[in-house]
Amino acid sequence: MIREIAAVAVGGALGTGMRFALDLVFATDDGLFPLSTLVANIAGSFVLALVVAELWAPSPAWARAGLGAGLLGSFTTFSALAVAAVQLIGVNQWVPALIYVAATAVLGLAAAALGLRLGFSRNRRPDLVNE
Repeated sequence: MIREIAAVAVGGALGTGMRFALDLVFATDDGLFPLSTLVANIAGSFVLALVVAELWAPSPAWARAGLGAGLLGSFTTFSALAVAAVQLIGVNQWVPALIYVAATAVLGLAAAALGLRLGFSRNRRPDLVNE
């Protein structure tokens, strides 16, 4: 249990740092489209699905906790999605807010599906690839 908690803490620190760097690269002012959050959530969906498909079963619990809840949980965030959407709506940017939420959901699911497909196909598990 201690190993898992430590892995989540280390992963969380790394994921938060990665997210902060992404926010610096895609800096936006209030009321503008939150590109960094969109990129983080789509990339995180893809990477988490790829990790689940390739590494989840054979990995120890501490590694799964550190990668999933720690690293990728802190890199992606639903709360940032909600705050950005509310901020857009607050400045009467309803259409960008709807596009942002829809793009996050659709592209995040597509990225996760692609990550699973790639991960399972690399592991040559056709029973799971075609489901």
